[in-house]
Amino acid sequence: MRPQDHAGHSHGFGAHALEARREDSRRRMWVALGINVVLLLAEAVGGVLTGSLAVLADAGHVLSDVGSIVLALIAARLASMPATGNRTFGYQRSEVLAALVNGLLLVAVSIGIAIAAIGRLSDPPGIDGAGVLALGALGLAGNLAATLVLARGQRQDINLEGVLRHSAADALGSLGVLLAGAFVLAGGSDIVDPIVGLLISGLVLASSWRLIKEPFDVLMESAPADLDVDGMGAAICREEGVRSVHDLHVWTVTAGFGAVAAHVVVARGADRDLIRRRLELTLGERFGIEHTTLQMEEEAEQGLLRVENAQGGA
Repeated sequence: MRPQDHAGHSHGFGAHALEARREDSRRRMWVALGINVVLLLAEAVGGVLTGSLAVLADAGHVLSDVGSIVLALIAARLASMPATGNRTFGYQRSEVLAALVNGLLLVAVSIGIAIAAIGRLSDPPGIDGAGVLALGALGLAGNLAATLVLARGQRQDINLEGVLRHSAADALGSLGVLLAGAFVLAGGSDIVDPIVGLLISGLVLASSWRLIKEPFDVLMESAPADLDVDGMGAAICREEGVRSVHDLHVWTVTAGFGAVAAHVVVARGADRDLIRRRLELTLGERFGIEHTTLQMEEEAEQGLLRVENAQGGA
């Protein structure tokens, strides 16, 4: 039996489109990094001068943003490296790992802000309302600009999505700082500052959920979230000449790179190469899966099936 009669392997997973997406994401992340470095310096100095926990909490989150963007840029560079040696998929999943680390960083930042805010609730220190207001306005403008740049990228890139969620949480945090400064400036109690810090903590924690769940699903070899695996199996079985499919496995290598492997049983005498090519076309067009490994098997004769069943019963 010729090897191509037994199995088919397709690697047409749109490498050029994947690299174009990564290049666009890298460009956007560099812009966001520049904005965040400026904001970090301004808020770190301003938080100390005004005595505002809300400003310092936001500065801490901006610091985590800077780290997350640097990590994401390194991961994007690694993911672009070609496959070599025993790393047959290269470093594609470095993006997934970076997103997971970013999610965990968000959780750590959230806990740190909450602890500091709770400690200040009983005895809130006085803050400079005008300074806090100005810093909040600056942070909001910068974070909105960075978030807009990132949001216009390709959102299926989980690496970019991780940076975007950091930036969006920062924008909300800056809005909280702005409101706290305005409240104090209008004669309100200084206790609003740690309360805003707690609200920022909750927003940061909420934004971490997807960054933990999606990378975890990828690392656990889950099928793409929007893909109907049963529907895929049914579509394979509807192909002319196909009798059944078994050992169907669908997983995600990295964002935008799904893969499928399956054993396909075809009718005796059927053109297995032709059926395999038609199945690859169906999987690509209907399910967006272009990396396929299909092992084509010819159905057994009825007599052989009876013998196998008898041996199984014994």
